[in-house]
Amino acid sequence: MAAPLTLFHLSDIHFGLEDRAALAGVESAIRQQRPAAVLITGDLTMRARHREFAAAREWIGALDVPVTVEVGNHDMPYFNPWERFTDPYRRFLELQAVLEKPLELPGISVIPLLTAVKAQWRWPWSEGLVSKRALADTLSAIDRVPKGNRVLVTAHHPLIERSPRGQRLTIGGTAAMAELAARGVEAVLTGHVHDPFDLVAETASGPLRMIGAGTLSKRIRSTPASYNELTVIDGGIAVAVRNFADVSTRDMQIASVPKDAMPPRQPGEPVAPIGAVPDVDPPLH
Repeated sequence: MAAPLTLFHLSDIHFGLEDRAALAGVESAIRQQRPAAVLITGDLTMRARHREFAAAREWIGALDVPVTVEVGNHDMPYFNPWERFTDPYRRFLELQAVLEKPLELPGISVIPLLTAVKAQWRWPWSEGLVSKRALADTLSAIDRVPKGNRVLVTAHHPLIERSPRGQRLTIGGTAAMAELAARGVEAVLTGHVHDPFDLVAETASGPLRMIGAGTLSKRIRSTPASYNELTVIDGGIAVAVRNFADVSTRDMQIASVPKDAMPPRQPGEPVAPIGAVPDVDPPLH
């Protein structure tokens, strides 16, 4: 029996609107627990400002553990359209060592999948898109993992293509999930919606587990700031949602993937209580 492996799954830190108390709690947990790696599934920044990337670089550089970072829609230049179209990842240059970095850990391979794009033929551009090239790159990397390794895929957007209400979410997500399921991927780790979840999607190739992390920013939806602590064991992956309000994992996790990260409430309406799931689609399973 292999020894348990601990991974920290963080997302949507949104430097520029980060929750400093929550980040301090994560730093303390990393020092104490020494996870095998920290997996950050996008939206490092709030508006892709240079100072926000600088703060992200400083924070990540002090962690002293292996890190991989996905690109989120908030990490594309907001105020410089020319740069967004010609060199959208330039501001990531000083984070190049960890950007979309595959990780080989004992018994586990972590493979990135790009879902954030500089533009697409719909609005808003904040939604996900899995291009044929991005999927091919991910599948090729999966095909090269050491024999016997289990695979985790990291992306920013959940891969659900349409909600049960018909809303378009991640374009190309259906085909991507089927391909990942066919290759026996253990789970797809994502962020974007600011609430954690642990769901199983049925695909044409069989079931695929989807694990979402919440936010470590002040831009919360229906649950407080949190991150996922993943324990990889022989029988699967155990997920504990760590937060700083003493809310249980089950109460932190939402029952389906919503359209976006903003609370679906009317102006003046009070925020939903902790653990509530306001106006979301029916469960996937």
